Amino acid sequence: MKKKITLIALLFMITLSLTGCLSTEKRRGETEERDVYELSIAIDSQEDTVTGIFMNKFADLLEEKSNGRLKINRYPNSQLGGDGEITEAVQNGNIAFVVQTTAPQVSFVPEAAIFDAPMAFKNLDVARKVLDGKLTESLKKYYEDKKLILLGFADQGFRVMSSNKKVEKMSDLKGIKIRTMENPNHIAFWKAAGANPTPMAWSEVYIGLQQGSIDAQENPIETIVASKVYEQQDDIILTNHILHTLCLIGSPAIVHELPQELQDIIYESADEAKVYARQMTDERSEGRVKIVEESGTSIVPFNEELFEEMRTAGEPVWKSLEGQIGKDLVDTLRSEIDRAETELNLK
Repeated sequence: MKKKITLIALLFMITLSLTGCLSTEKRRGETEERDVYELSIAIDSQEDTVTGIFMNKFADLLEEKSNGRLKINRYPNSQLGGDGEITEAVQNGNIAFVVQTTAPQVSFVPEAAIFDAPMAFKNLDVARKVLDGKLTESLKKYYEDKKLILLGFADQGFRVMSSNKKVEKMSDLKGIKIRTMENPNHIAFWKAAGANPTPMAWSEVYIGLQQGSIDAQENPIETIVASKVYEQQDDIILTNHILHTLCLIGSPAIVHELPQELQDIIYESADEAKVYARQMTDERSEGRVKIVEESGTSIVPFNEELFEEMRTAGEPVWKSLEGQIGKDLVDTLRSEIDRAETELNLK
């Protein structure tokens, strides 16, 4: 922990130097711009994840498009702390960028909990149309109010369910003991669906499944394979119950001090990097599904009837979200889903 604090403190001194130089140039009325701006990006994940791929693609694009005027220092593997610590450092202007899921951002931007809405998207085409539309534009102002810049969303696919009890219809969920995160909206959803949600540290899940203290768990397919929990499960059910978002955010204290042409490059690179990260999610998912199938664990395909039943069961969570973050934002999500499904002829 001391090492992480020292690294963040060092980055803070670099940032002070950067912003101090910029302020001095403005006061002196100098027009000459600095040759190189050294910025940092951090993630809580490993580089061999879609999070790491998103980070590296974004950083590569910044360096290429700026012809080296932007130099990006990259800190994967929690080198600068966990998700919460990194977000706070971005908010305070000590780190320029972070890529992470929205869950840890809820403590800073409560409206990010909109992505706790269960059974929101039937497939990734719907989800990505929504993420590129009015919902994200609405969210940007909430991030701005908390001294953060929302640069865009990729995803790691859906959170899906793995289980040792066959799940083909709604009644099969009754009483099933499923490990969840310590997230009140997720817990409320699984209770509403008839399951018995059991928060548990991720490090304990494999043994919990092995010993039978839990029957099931839920995560993106990439996480299920990376952790090898599929080895202790009979089925992976493509419930698509929660989108696992990957959010790129920046620090206005740093970004807004850069020359305008470099700021433009940041926004342009973010748009390109999110598209690339989504493509990598799709490619990697196919490979992970193959690993699961070859192991003998079965993949239960998406079942629209089950999806709609679970969506109905999750309505109380949507109502609860209206109280937590406001009806307007929830209504925006609903209308954007309707628009996307109509455009994709899913109605």
